Amino acid sequence: MNSWVYGAVLVLCGAAAVLLVVDLVRDRAAQDSHFAALAVIEIVLLVQLVWGCVQLAQTERDVQSGVLVSYLVSTVLVPVVGALVSLTERSRVGTTILLLAVATIAGLEIRIWDLWSAGA
Repeated sequence: MNSWVYGAVLVLCGAAAVLLVVDLVRDRAAQDSHFAALAVIEIVLLVQLVWGCVQLAQTERDVQSGVLVSYLVSTVLVPVVGALVSLTERSRVGTTILLLAVATIAGLEIRIWDLWSAGA
């Protein structure tokens, strides 16, 4: 796996989390800037999915490929589901849902890194 993409996802998740927490404290509903941040994270996650599958096909490592691919696909689906649920709840709860989605992505990323590093 590419450590730059991994780092980019974690940095973007951290920045989005700060933005979401600030708006939660201000008692604001989910806004366009939140969805834009989630869209940027989604693009990087799609790059990671493709890059990870290519790296997995070329590696000699003893990696649990099914589990790794399922985590990669799950990270791509989390922002979409989070955004859809947030759009149905146009209150402060929608912002909280987006924050949970970003935290879930960060947690899945850590697990992806552990799975990839275990095969080293």
